[in-house]
Amino acid sequence: MNIANWLYQTALSWPARPALYQGDVLRQTYSDLLQAVCNRAAWLRDQHGIRSGDRVAVFARNAPEYIEVLHACWWLGAVVVPVNFKLHPREAEWIIRDAAAALTLTESGTVFAAEDGIAEAKLAAPVANQGKITAPEPVCTQALAWLFYTSGTTGTPKGVMLSHDNLRHMTLCYALDVDAAQPDDHMLYAAPMSHGAGLYMFAQIRAGGAHLIPASFGFDCEEIIGLAETRGNLVFFAAPTMVKRLIAAAKQQGYAGDGIRTIIYGGGPMYAHDIDEALACFGSRFVQIYGQGESPMTISVLSRDLVADQTHPRWKARRASVGIAQGAVKLAVLGTDGEVLPAGHTGEICVQGPTVMTGYWQNEPASAQALKQGWLHTGDLGHLDEDGFLYLTDRSKDVIISGGTNIYPREVEETLLAHPAVFETAVIGEPEPDWGEQVVAYVVFEPGSSASEAELDSWCRQHIAAFKRPKRYVVVPELPKNSYGKVLKTDLRCRTGAEAAPA
Repeated sequence: MNIANWLYQTALSWPARPALYQGDVLRQTYSDLLQAVCNRAAWLRDQHGIRSGDRVAVFARNAPEYIEVLHACWWLGAVVVPVNFKLHPREAEWIIRDAAAALTLTESGTVFAAEDGIAEAKLAAPVANQGKITAPEPVCTQALAWLFYTSGTTGTPKGVMLSHDNLRHMTLCYALDVDAAQPDDHMLYAAPMSHGAGLYMFAQIRAGGAHLIPASFGFDCEEIIGLAETRGNLVFFAAPTMVKRLIAAAKQQGYAGDGIRTIIYGGGPMYAHDIDEALACFGSRFVQIYGQGESPMTISVLSRDLVADQTHPRWKARRASVGIAQGAVKLAVLGTDGEVLPAGHTGEICVQGPTVMTGYWQNEPASAQALKQGWLHTGDLGHLDEDGFLYLTDRSKDVIISGGTNIYPREVEETLLAHPAVFETAVIGEPEPDWGEQVVAYVVFEPGSSASEAELDSWCRQHIAAFKRPKRYVVVPELPKNSYGKVLKTDLRCRTGAEAAPA
């Protein structure tokens, strides 16, 4: 089944429903969107020779035309390659060439020089009105639909191959476990549509709800608060750092979340202090998901009721988890020899199910490493409790080994974030000749607050074992992040190495 059939069916069933807003301005009904997609599909086919199976890259900010272009590609049976807009054009070029994209759509149509040999067109190029509606091309369920390149923070990006069936099961998990989409919802695209936010559009399309592109084309706290008041029923995905910024802005304005129905957070660690503060400010509007590109948005979920619960004897611990397995997947924690570990034992988080990618694009060694014995190996460490709740420890690459003992940065970060002066922190290991590694904490203070190294060290001594505490504290104005809000610990390791290098 072609995933684009959902738009086709919704538009024929509910043609007059609002489909697409830019800010507060209604751009298209579902009838308008359907015609625009058919027009753009014909343009891709007739003007650019796009055929079934071709890859089409999109290197642009969120925009109303983004949804049109995605569906126009699928209408033809083509494959979308969404590229992070914040990448340097040379980085984007690497992805475009690796995917062998037949066409790249950009905002200006002139990002790449003619000598680069990249076929490029403008995302919002005017297209002729075909005047007729055609159904999407039939495709097999395992046909490639979305070629998502990993962020590449630890090396060369890899192209995650997601099929139409992967996207369908991801969406069914969303409806069953995350949030039941409603016709009067406004799905706000404040996070990049090249990533998780774009993947969540399918549920909204199937429900016949509206899609809302911010006038800023991105994440702006003041704008989101304004749209919540004017449009209402906002539903959106946000990285934990975005949630933290929104709550800080809301507290300054005395805004309590009215007009926001659901905030789905994931893509990085949500610390206990931060979600407690978010609940105190906005109430029960939060759902946590845990996933990765290789099983998009679909490994585990902590529902809004579980996030907000204070009745269970272990509610605090459960709130610190990433929830239970989503409905279409099987979840296990495996040891180094591939055995399933019992509850309470830390190992690698592994997943089975119809949401798991078909492999990495033209990268058999990486595919074989990630997909072993029927499991997707996530590279994340964690454990399950006896009730099936999953707790993330850290990425395996982030674990600090000091004196032969594992130290998990997240535990140290949680401790530091509980200090009233600390706004954000990231903990990494740096080489140390006697112990192998030692703990280094990068710290961002709350505006107008500060604490000495001795005060931070005393705080850590009070709350965690002495061997886990940072041996060095580095105060910085902000932490380096990618466009999805993930802290770039690779950058911090490079910075730490440069600081430690002899002059």
